Amino acid sequence: MQTLQVEIPVDYVKLDGILEIPDRARAVVVFVHGSGSSRFSPRNRQVAAGLQQAGFATLLFDLLTLDEQRHDDIDATYRFNIALLARRLGATLAWLQQRPAVGSLRVGLFGASTGAAAALVAAAETGTVGAIVSRGGRPDLARTSLTSVRAPTLLIVGELDTEVIRLNRKAAGQLTCDHRTAIVSGATHLFEEPGALDEVTRLAVGWFARWLTAPSS
Repeated sequence: MQTLQVEIPVDYVKLDGILEIPDRARAVVVFVHGSGSSRFSPRNRQVAAGLQQAGFATLLFDLLTLDEQRHDDIDATYRFNIALLARRLGATLAWLQQRPAVGSLRVGLFGASTGAAAALVAAAETGTVGAIVSRGGRPDLARTSLTSVRAPTLLIVGELDTEVIRLNRKAAGQLTCDHRTAIVSGATHLFEEPGALDEVTRLAVGWFARWLTAPSS
């Protein structure tokens, strides 16, 4: 396993990230965190570890600088600016393609909360994403981009997160790509219940393995 602390130049700033590459990586999954989170999200890091064990490289990175995060903590200036987050994600995907160790690998996106909307918008705009997984996401915030998404999309929601289930089903009705909604039994929004994140990881590994590592036809 190779672990790299990276800086990604985007929008006249540099975003910090952690790129982890197992030997003979099958594909690379980029994590797009939600409101108020960062590359250190314990939930995303747990899922990333499971993906690495399954042979996927992972990139966890900050969508905002420290100064932007401080402003956002005060007045939520950035967290619902899906266009900004998607633009930064798109630039990050372009940067990733230039990395020698992973640039040739197929790319998946794992989005949480508002990060799921940014993932869907970026996928619709770039066309280079092979698969998307959303955990407790807000895909409805991708709005008009939903019909342009071509990457197969898995929407994972906790059984007890009833409002987010409703929003995910509404968004799923607008998706024209291959898609599925998976409900994790007994889980709330943060999937803090015993075994809930393990089920998220199992679902994500299965989805990415299906769509990112299948032989080209």
